[in-house]
Amino acid sequence: MEKVKFGIVGIGNMGSSHVRSIGTMTNAELTAVCDINPDAFSRIDSETRAKINCYTDLEKFLSEADIDAVIVAVPHYDHPSIAIAAMRHGKHVIVEKPITVHKKLALELLEESAKHPELVRALMLNQRTIPAHMKIKHLIDSGELGKITRVNWIITDWFRTQSYYDSGDWRASWRGEGGGVLLNQCPHQLDLMQWFFGMPERVRATAKFGKYHDIEVEDEVNAYLEYADGKVGNFIASTGEMPGTNRLEITADRGRIVFEHGKLEFIRNEIPTSVHIKTCKQGFKKSDTWLCDVRTSGDAPYQHRNIIQNVTNAILNGEELISPLEEGIKGLELGNAMLLSGLKDKTVELPIDAEEFAVEIEKLIATSRYTKNVKKLANTDDFGNSF
Repeated sequence: MEKVKFGIVGIGNMGSSHVRSIGTMTNAELTAVCDINPDAFSRIDSETRAKINCYTDLEKFLSEADIDAVIVAVPHYDHPSIAIAAMRHGKHVIVEKPITVHKKLALELLEESAKHPELVRALMLNQRTIPAHMKIKHLIDSGELGKITRVNWIITDWFRTQSYYDSGDWRASWRGEGGGVLLNQCPHQLDLMQWFFGMPERVRATAKFGKYHDIEVEDEVNAYLEYADGKVGNFIASTGEMPGTNRLEITADRGRIVFEHGKLEFIRNEIPTSVHIKTCKQGFKKSDTWLCDVRTSGDAPYQHRNIIQNVTNAILNGEELISPLEEGIKGLELGNAMLLSGLKDKTVELPIDAEEFAVEIEKLIATSRYTKNVKKLANTDDFGNSF
C-alpha cells in the first residue's frame, strides 16, 4: 500500500476541514464521504467531489466504498456506534473528540476496539501536537521540574453568546450534546490535564447550570483535584466570561511553569524548594531564581492534519500513535467526575462508577426542560455535522 484511502462520516465544519487536510497529503487520499444530509456534500469543493463517492447510507458506505480508514466526525453520542461499525468492517478509525458523552459508552467502544489489534485506532486529540504542549510534557517527564505540587488551569476564554446556543435546539441540551463546557469546549484541556499530570484520586467540583445563559447544561465549572502523590489541581472553565483567560500554571520543586498567550515561561529555583525550605537559616528568604524563556518550534497550524498524518504513517509503517483511541476515556472520565461531583454536591472518587454516571445522564435527559422554539438543525453537533 502506497497511499491510505480515507472515508469521512459527517461533513460538517470539522468533517469538511478533514477533507481539505487530506487533500494536502502525499501518502493519503480521500475516496468517499458519508452524511445523511446530501446537502452537506456542497461543503466539499467541486473538484474534490468529482473524484470521490458520496453516500447517505452508512452501511453502504462501509460495505461498498474503496476505503482503508474512516474518520468519525459526527455528534458525540454517535461516535461509538459508527466507530464500532467501521472496525467490524475492517477499517482503521480516527474518532473526533470527545470519544463520546460518558464513560459507559466509551467502555463499550474500547471493548470492541480491543478485538481489532490489527487496526489502527486513534482519537483526534490534535492539541497534543502543539509544540508548547509537547515541551511541557517533556519538561514534566524528563524530571526537569522535579516533583509537582500544584496545578492551576483557568480556561475561561470559551465565551459564547445566547445566540450561539439558540442556533440549534440540540445545543446545550442533555439529549443533544450530553453536557456543556466540559464536554463541548474543554475535551482538549481535560485530555492534556491527564496527559501531563495523570489521573487524580478525588475530585470535588461545583457546576453551574445556565448561570450565564438560558441553557440546561453547565456553563461554569470550578474543580479541585487531589492526586495520589500529594499534588493538587484546580481547573476552572466557563463560557460566560469576557475576555476570559487561558492560563496554565505548574508549581514544582524546581520552580514554576506558566503558559499563557502562547508564551512558555519557566521561573527556575536555583535551589529546589524541598532543599531550601529545610536548610535556609533565614525565615523569609527565598532562593534566587532564573527566568527562562522556554523556546519551542512555534505554532502548530496543521494540528488536525498532523493527527491524520500520524495515523497514515502508523498504517503504512507502524509509526507510534500520538493519541491512541483508548486514551480518550481518561479525559472524558475526568470531565464526567467533575460533572458528577457538581450534580451530587459531593467528592467523587476515581475511577468513577460508569453505570452511576450513565443513570444520572439518563435522568437529566428524561427531565429535560428543553422546549425552545429555535431554528431546527436536527441531528447536528457543535461542528455543524448533519449526521
